[in-house]
Amino acid sequence: MNNLNTTKVNLQEEYSKTEISKILQILEDELVGLTPVKSRIREIAALLLVDKVRQDLGIASSSPGLHMSFTGSPGTGKTTVGLKMADILYQLGYIQKGHLLTVTRDDLVGQYIGHTAPKTKEVLKKAMGGVLFIDEAYYLYKPDNERDYGAEAIEILLQVMENQRDDLVVILAGYKEPMDKFYASNPGLSSRIANHIDFPDYSVEELLKISQLMLEDQQYQLTPEAEIALSQYIAKRKEKPLFANARSVKNALDRARMRQANRIFDSRGQILTKKELVNIEAQDILQSTIFD
Repeated sequence: MNNLNTTKVNLQEEYSKTEISKILQILEDELVGLTPVKSRIREIAALLLVDKVRQDLGIASSSPGLHMSFTGSPGTGKTTVGLKMADILYQLGYIQKGHLLTVTRDDLVGQYIGHTAPKTKEVLKKAMGGVLFIDEAYYLYKPDNERDYGAEAIEILLQVMENQRDDLVVILAGYKEPMDKFYASNPGLSSRIANHIDFPDYSVEELLKISQLMLEDQQYQLTPEAEIALSQYIAKRKEKPLFANARSVKNALDRARMRQANRIFDSRGQILTKKELVNIEAQDILQSTIFD
């Protein structure tokens, strides 16, 4: 400890050795909104980088808890952020392979006695060295059903999260309210989750921006009137059941493209311009049943 004041480290140099800045920039560019989520990911990345530097200098440091919980509605970017988190963990050497394996209850839990343990262990084997992303994790626990085998999967998962935490990072994801109940019913699981990140729903303006980016990728564009119509559509759709943020918007755009194609096909006697093939018109949005 005598050389604490003389040992120097260039944190910017250490940072530059990794691809973290590039990953964080991609996250910033690709994901609209989600400011609190991006801030938390930066905080976690900073902690992991500093912890790695401490280890390199021989400063005693307990391994940071890496297991995470992502809560929020569908279509709010949880899987995308999970992929980027896997990249960050890999760049800093906290996982060896850097892949992300996404699973649900059906991939882990068997229907009969003796089926669950082999299924769960097979998934864990595939995920080793990377990140295991369990979507709608609360479906693992069904206390009302005595013959349910989800508890067995949770028990195996707990053992691996504790004993092999240097080989695997687990992200549990799902709606906030059921996830809170899930953790309350499984305190052993909750205590192993160091980072809880809540993903807010997108605003109408953010979803419109996401729509424009989606269309741009496919070389379509909204006319000014179509922009207004889509904003109205999003506002109405947000009030309806089963709204899934960016996923719902993508489905709406797919239907708008289909209506545009039908509209163009119906006027096939005319000579088309490139603009007509690219533009999504207001009528392509307003024909949705949501306006009935």
